[in-house]
Amino acid sequence: MIEIKNLRKTYGKKVALKSFSYTFEDGIYGMLGANGAGKSTLMNLLTDNVKRDSGEILYDGKEILKMGGSYLEKVGYMPQQQNLYDSFTGRRFLLYIAALKEIPRSDAALQVQRVAELVHLSSELEKRLAAYSGGMKQRLLAAAALLGEPQILIMDEPTAGLDPKERVRLRQVLAQLAHDRIIIVATHVVSDVEHVASEILLLKEGQLVDQASPAALIEKYAPGGTLEDVYLTIFGEDEA
Repeated sequence: MIEIKNLRKTYGKKVALKSFSYTFEDGIYGMLGANGAGKSTLMNLLTDNVKRDSGEILYDGKEILKMGGSYLEKVGYMPQQQNLYDSFTGRRFLLYIAALKEIPRSDAALQVQRVAELVHLSSELEKRLAAYSGGMKQRLLAAAALLGEPQILIMDEPTAGLDPKERVRLRQVLAQLAHDRIIIVATHVVSDVEHVASEILLLKEGQLVDQASPAALIEKYAPGGTLEDVYLTIFGEDEA
């Protein structure tokens, strides 16, 4: 369980998160909001990539800043940016990430094969990344995040560049993994989380506007509609 209490983060005069509080348990959580809503800031705080101004983040009751590496080894993070080494093959890249995660060599090869199969990249591992399409690179980043069997999986726009079939496959993988871990997905694509998320968080200007299951949000804001209708109702077309 991750418990966030009164989390605040500013960049100069801009307030990125305002007294954000929430508790994550096992399951899939979709974070929806326009650019600047605070989604990336929250993910960077959860992965300890930026320093908070105030507030607490507790994992199973322990402050993550005091846990240090014992917390970070439980986290898998998939960034939105595709900063990859084009000269690497897919396999070499995943083995490199496995080494950074301090996965024992005796386990690394098997883990690389397992995560590659999950994202349907097994047959592409010997290709150089320069030959990968944008969608293949995105799947490779997802595989890298899954190395080490993390208990917390944080994904920033994971389906960007994926074709419709690949989007469905990734959603299926996340649904399979969610029974015993926390999965947080930040996305602009509402359909990516509508049918797999146990809870949706709606963020605007650093604040949590509302949170509930997709069905409950639809019933509240757009009866008979979809989660996309909820998004448009709350944020308007300019924010979609």
